[in-house]
Amino acid sequence: MKRKIIIIFMLLIAALILNAQIIHHGFVRTYLGALTDRDGEYSVLQNTFDWKLDYGKGDVALYVNPVFDYNALNNNLDITLRQAYMDIYFDNFDLRIGKQQIIWGKADGVFITDIISPRDLSEFILPDFEEIRIGINALKFDYYLGNSTFEVVWIPIFQATITPDENSIWAPEMQEFPVPTAYYSQNYDSGNKLSESEFALKYSYLGSVIDFELMAAYMWDDNPAMHIYLQPDMTLLIKPEYHRLPLAGASFSKAVGGAVVRGEGAYYFEKRFSAEDFTVNGIKEKDYAHYLIGYDHNWFDVNISFQFIQEYILDYEDDIKNDEFISTATFFFIKTFLRETLELNLFSYYGINNEDALLRPKIVYDFADGFEVQLGANIFVGDEGNFGQYDKNDMIYTKLKLSF
Repeated sequence: MKRKIIIIFMLLIAALILNAQIIHHGFVRTYLGALTDRDGEYSVLQNTFDWKLDYGKGDVALYVNPVFDYNALNNNLDITLRQAYMDIYFDNFDLRIGKQQIIWGKADGVFITDIISPRDLSEFILPDFEEIRIGINALKFDYYLGNSTFEVVWIPIFQATITPDENSIWAPEMQEFPVPTAYYSQNYDSGNKLSESEFALKYSYLGSVIDFELMAAYMWDDNPAMHIYLQPDMTLLIKPEYHRLPLAGASFSKAVGGAVVRGEGAYYFEKRFSAEDFTVNGIKEKDYAHYLIGYDHNWFDVNISFQFIQEYILDYEDDIKNDEFISTATFFFIKTFLRETLELNLFSYYGINNEDALLRPKIVYDFADGFEVQLGANIFVGDEGNFGQYDKNDMIYTKLKLSF
């Protein structure tokens, strides 16, 4: 914490010295959420100061994004650098060096080829995606050739997904085992050697007829596989281990008759899945595909979007705990009123396999220039599945946000 405070203090000094040349922007936000199924118990009471600083001189630019989060429920102040990088511009290419978020793909509300930046899932998928994505230390090279862009990413240090604390209301349901005693070992290596770097490539084309991206990566799976070892005393040692995960993918978007059709898919090689067979430490290696098709249109000044998403485990075996096919649909609409100062918004997920859902309605009102008020809800439906497991976590919330 002291180191972070020193860094922020140095940024403040630099901002004062270079005030005329630094562009300041960001927001201050108060976020209050209460659980409707738990007698109105507060789930969120958070104050955030998100400060973005841009500084440019010639062909070099700096961007720094410190974030101050004060959680009033546990009286904790968290200071983070979400991003802190330098851009160097040349005639046909540029470099970005430092801590950065890298966003790929065309999907809304799901991660398919958008897997370069790992995720902070400590509050499930409820925060804004800018807050879910974790900034990673990386070098990004972009080469421009007409309507085409070639992008290369090198990530020297692995960063895993941040999962909810075991006492959090967002901790996922735990696997049940046929023996009475099981324990977890959290002593695992995350990989901090040059030979364990991650690499990713992307080609993108932006045209008048179609936009598309092709990508490939040699990465680590940001989520560990839970290896199970049967001990001599017949207890279980459950050890999370990270594995390489090569993948290739593509995405596209195309205007069709006033609408936009989107598609995205990724093919993962030898992804690890939990299985009931302890002779292979409870893990099966299978190729895996994740893909979607989406449709966006504006009807009577209402923006509407549909997506169908599917996950498919190839060469499936019956003892794998995941379903062979996992299908999800999303629906989104947004309508504005009062000269676009009032917005009605709904984003929903529907898990087809388990008939569970997450409904996220909200109202946003621009009360004054830069100041908005949000009222919303997160409604979980079902008894099991990705969303149904949180059926008791229905929440209403309000956000007051001042942007500057």
